Amino acid sequence: MFWNAIIIGLIGVICILDSRFLGRLNFERPLITCTLVGVALGNVPVGLAVGASVELMSLGIVNIGGAVPPDMCMAAIITSAYAILTSATTETALALAVPIAVLGQIIGVMGRTLLGMLTHVADRAIEEGNFSKARRVHILWGTIIYSLLYFIPIFLAIYAGTGVVEAIVAVIPVWLTSGLNLATKFLTAYGLALLLSTMLNKDLAVFFFLGFFTVGYLGLDITAIALFASILAFILSSLKFRNSTVGMSSGGAVTLAKDDYDPLEDD
Repeated sequence: MFWNAIIIGLIGVICILDSRFLGRLNFERPLITCTLVGVALGNVPVGLAVGASVELMSLGIVNIGGAVPPDMCMAAIITSAYAILTSATTETALALAVPIAVLGQIIGVMGRTLLGMLTHVADRAIEEGNFSKARRVHILWGTIIYSLLYFIPIFLAIYAGTGVVEAIVAVIPVWLTSGLNLATKFLTAYGLALLLSTMLNKDLAVFFFLGFFTVGYLGLDITAIALFASILAFILSSLKFRNSTVGMSSGGAVTLAKDDYDPLEDD
């Protein structure tokens, strides 16, 4: 269990550093995170099942400005590990998702508070001309703090043993568990509604309904629909840009055809 806790904790570190230090690799998405946990623990199907459920729950969560949303990444890591290590059902594991996400939210607020204090340390170092110290604060200490804030809770949750997690679940009242499960369904519906709000416009709605009725009446699976949509997108893009021409002006600058005029170019 010790080495499992170490490995899962390191997966958490990689996920938290995504979009902060490693670039945008989407490791912090629950579906990918749970898949990594499944690979590490030797049960990819369960990892995928938990990851898909937590991914749907997290679709409606948006990080706006300085707001710290519930940490669905930490919830995905711990719940998927719990499901694999205890052979629990996906529904039982997901009962922990919302409480763990809220706990991760609290830890995230604490971490950002510490990083805010380090910012002032870096500012003073810059004023004193100690640029190497400022660089260490930003690149080294900030990364270490972010990593520990993820590694420690995940390590303790796994290393403490599945019995502790099961005891916590047993203490949770049935009405609270039912309410949390209902909340996950609301989060899923809200996330899908947000996606639909961007799709249902005069330009994209026809493709949405095309895919919907293709699945409903032709009985094709999602893979076939995705392949069909990719081919259709390639054909439509080829037709749209087939008559576009690019030329060179006398001064050597690239000029677009009249049909490709962009009013933003005037700015």
